[in-house]
Amino acid sequence: MKTISHTEYPRPQLERESYINLNGEWDLTHSKFGNEPKAHYKINVPFSPESKASGLGNFILQPSEELVYKREFELSSEFLKDITLLHFGAVDYSCICYINGKEVGAHRGGFLPFHFDISQYIQSGKNEIQLTVTDPTDTGNQSRGKQKLKRGGIWYTPQSGIWQTVWIESVSKNYVKDIKITPNIDTKSVEILVTTESPNIIIQVLDGEKVIAESTDTKANINLPNMELWSPEHPKLYGILIQTSDDKVKSYFGMRKFSIGFDGKFKRLFLNNQPYFHNGLLDQGYWSEGLLTPPNDEEMEKEIKLMKNMGFNMLRKHIKIEPLRWYYHCDRLGILVWQDFVCGGGAYETWKVAYLPFIGWNTKDTKYKFLNRNDEVGRSEFISEMDRTVDLLKNTVSLSVWVLFNEGWGQFDSIKLTERLKKLDDTRTIDSVSGWYDQGQNSSDLKSLHLYYQKLKIPKNETRVIVLSEFGGYSLKTEGHVFDENKLFGYKILPDKQSLEKEYRRLIENELIPLIEKGLSASIYTQVSDVEEEINGLVTYDRKVIKFDIEFMRELNSKLVY
Repeated sequence: MKTISHTEYPRPQLERESYINLNGEWDLTHSKFGNEPKAHYKINVPFSPESKASGLGNFILQPSEELVYKREFELSSEFLKDITLLHFGAVDYSCICYINGKEVGAHRGGFLPFHFDISQYIQSGKNEIQLTVTDPTDTGNQSRGKQKLKRGGIWYTPQSGIWQTVWIESVSKNYVKDIKITPNIDTKSVEILVTTESPNIIIQVLDGEKVIAESTDTKANINLPNMELWSPEHPKLYGILIQTSDDKVKSYFGMRKFSIGFDGKFKRLFLNNQPYFHNGLLDQGYWSEGLLTPPNDEEMEKEIKLMKNMGFNMLRKHIKIEPLRWYYHCDRLGILVWQDFVCGGGAYETWKVAYLPFIGWNTKDTKYKFLNRNDEVGRSEFISEMDRTVDLLKNTVSLSVWVLFNEGWGQFDSIKLTERLKKLDDTRTIDSVSGWYDQGQNSSDLKSLHLYYQKLKIPKNETRVIVLSEFGGYSLKTEGHVFDENKLFGYKILPDKQSLEKEYRRLIENELIPLIEKGLSASIYTQVSDVEEEINGLVTYDRKVIKFDIEFMRELNSKLVY
């Protein structure tokens, strides 16, 4: 079995000392519903069985099948307090959990963390956990991202089961349940709202090791007269220490503001009350060994650093929610995040969500049947997951834009949902409809364009902020570093590195940069890495080859400013 991965504390904005990591070797069976399992495996959690990093990678879970995970773990009497919580970073898609043979809870949803109170089911000494998992993949209406049973092209190998860290903490009854942090650079203050039943609380704000402010209120409004602003160029973070009578947690925040303003000619994206051009990359977050699970913490950090070194200041996390430590690295290293909600709904029909929009055809997204959103349960589940995603990532310093729907897939009621999203979070910009099926001038903060096969251009007489939320996709096959030597996908495939860099320079200098003075406020190039048959990444799928010279990219990116 490989070295245990992802042993770091998985929740950086609510960190406490009580922590037992359950990643590593588990027992796994795989069988059809109602049948005795014929296959028994050892699996390396938190990697899905479809991935090589799991130690398996030799089957794909079918909708008629189930996985059963088991492992033993020990808890000492010293560790156990009033409440013991079992956490799962993410399990795809539906699961039932048992502790020592008794059911403790169930969960549906493949991309969000959840936990169970297992206090009454565990004991000091040995315990057994069992998790039964099913996943319809693309035969269901649930949010699933770009997973498909018949993978190929822009659709990727599906995964199932546990794919993020499993861990346990034990806390007192008066523990800190949640923190909501709202910075306000205009008043030079930060509001810290602590959810706890403790009658006594101390909140300290730290600059490095130095305590610079203190409060004893669960809803504290703390002034920071000498505040330093957070930005990609200066990712300044402040620490938070919260203590109750029986609990102590650490957190952090950054003083920054995302807004829309007018520069005298156009509406622009603003950072800290100044126009700021978002120059980013589409980031699918797929890995050759682990699929949706990064190999380890170091590789996540390394990739963000590489994109920053190339001169980019933003990543659009595409139809995926990452482990929370990925957002922590973006916060501390300084790179903006556009966060997609995870797509779902009925079947993706190319003629509806690619061909018709390409010729300029539009439709109202209240037509559930046309956009394959007739299933009321699926719509309700998407809304619930939208709410939970906002709550999960509410304190992320770098998160600047929410992306509600992508290219019409699973789209419905975007005007209503944008209004709901603004009530949930009025501190960030909203890209309601990335790509097409735009619902009009009053529907979204942004006019969001995807341009691949056409010359880059932007609409005239647009009153919203104009962004190019996908473009490029220039591709290069890197011998020995491709998923399939014979099946390749790219929007413009070039024969060698010299041609790739030449065409990329032409695209940026001749087509993209002139649009900035015409009102363009953001650009997102496709993409960070190759993904399976897609060979349009800046790096290969195995992350072993960087296709562009770093200095070349940095020089071009230095021109993408107002």
